[in-house]
Amino acid sequence: MTIVRRRFLQIAVGTTALQLVASNGRAEAYPARPIRVIVPQAAGGAADISARLIGQWLSDRLGQPCTIENRPGAGGNIGTEAVVKSAPDGYTLLLSGSFNAINATLYDKLNFNFTRDIAPVAGIMRNPLMMVVHPSVPASTVAELITHAKTNPGQLNFGSAGNGSPQHMAGELFKVMAGIDMTHVRYRGSAAMLTDLLRGEVHLAFDPILSSLEYIRSGRLRALAVTTSTRAPALPDVPTVAETVSGFESVGWVGIGVPRHTPAHIVVKLNGEINAGLADVAIKARLADLGGAPIPGSSAEFGRLIAEQTERWSHVIRAAHIKAE
Repeated sequence: MTIVRRRFLQIAVGTTALQLVASNGRAEAYPARPIRVIVPQAAGGAADISARLIGQWLSDRLGQPCTIENRPGAGGNIGTEAVVKSAPDGYTLLLSGSFNAINATLYDKLNFNFTRDIAPVAGIMRNPLMMVVHPSVPASTVAELITHAKTNPGQLNFGSAGNGSPQHMAGELFKVMAGIDMTHVRYRGSAAMLTDLLRGEVHLAFDPILSSLEYIRSGRLRALAVTTSTRAPALPDVPTVAETVSGFESVGWVGIGVPRHTPAHIVVKLNGEINAGLADVAIKARLADLGGAPIPGSSAEFGRLIAEQTERWSHVIRAAHIKAE
């Protein structure tokens, strides 16, 4: 082989190698195509709106469309399972939430293990519930409500969006911690429950701030407290349940998860972009309009929140003998 030919082959091999490296680099660039966020709940609620806020932010920042796909059903399990079974490539994200932490114990047989099969990426929003009563209930404070319930055991009822819903869990936790007896009235969704609460057919509910705020302002419902450990920025004059029942806290929360085995660099990238969004003034203001507050932090911190919430609700579910509908 002549020196010239040998040199040509060396250059050709070197060029091919460089092309392969460049090609691999392009293949590994993320994102290279549209991303979808599966929301395991119906469109229109606070969780869905928060997903759309973050989805638009990711679209703008990452240069690829980020679409929202609502897959409600089975308390959030249908949408969650769809993400569990998707490719761990960062192109299918899950809007996870407190319903996932509840369902881990509520359902005896699931085709997945949420804490094992979904990797935490970032929190988005912590959303308090509000203890609201019909005006016919003779209580203007949490303390007065507890006194009324103890004086009239079993006569007070509370409504929820269904067995195992965050509203149901808040009511059961309150019963235990306040030492009172209330009857749970379950509905298929928040809208039907709220209708009966406005009629006075149920006395009490733990309802998202967003859905009950207008009725509180009009005097059709009375707000007694919020369920976070600190007062809600949207309602600074409304006390917390914990100001009367020490240690009480029951909050809804949502965040982003991905299938396990998703590459770490993708998780890190998404976490950074979502945290940047949560620091954005416009997004913070919109979350506040929803009655919520951002949950910034690392993926590990979000994972710890999920683990703590899963453990917390497992105790409540077992103690109250709650089963899925």
